[in-house]
Formats: sequence, structure tokens, C-alpha cells
Amino acid sequence: MNPDLDIIFKALSDPTRRHILDYLKGGPRKTGDIVSQFPDLSRFGVMKHLDVLREATLVTTQSVGRSRVNYLNAIPIRMIYERWVDGFSGYWSSALGDIKFAAEANEDGGN
Repeated sequence: MNPDLDIIFKALSDPTRRHILDYLKGGPRKTGDIVSQFPDLSRFGVMKHLDVLREATLVTTQSVGRSRVNYLNAIPIRMIYERWVDGFSGYWSSALGDIKFAAEANEDGGN
């Protein structure tokens, strides 16, 4: 396993962190805005989740005055896709083609 991907999988394993990433899909967000999405967590708890996402390079942060603006970095997710999904696309294409062929043959009465 690629050690660079291990940290990404670890970061994605937590539902709160996935929710943060979903929220950032809508665009850059100030840290305070992210914290407000999790009323059951302390600011410190949300910050720890953001630290894990930053360490995995899934989130980048820029200081703007006294605020910190967080951005989604989708490149690590793309790396996972290329390794785990894209490599199987040929197999699934072939399997779906076989199913289509069998279904069409069955419609024709097996001729």
C-alpha cells in the first residue's frame, strides 16, 4: 500500500471529516463557518478534524486577516480514484457487455 494514500484513507474514514469535505465542495469556508456546522462538537474538536484533513492534504488553509479560509483539495481523492476505481473500469465494461449480450440473446429466444 502506498504510504501516501494511507493517510488519506485514514482522514476519509471519519464521518465528521467527510462531512467537512462535503461542506467544502460548495466553496472555500472560514473555519468559524465550518465549526458552526457541528453544534455537537467543540471548536477544538472541529479544529482537530481540520488538522487531520490538512495533514492528508485534503484541505488547504489560507490566512486572510484574522480569519482562516479552508479550501478543498480534490487531488488526493483523484489519486484514490485512479488507483481503486479507474483500474477496474475495463473489467466492469466487459462484464456489462456480457450481461447485455446474454439479455439480448434471451429476448430473441436464444437464437
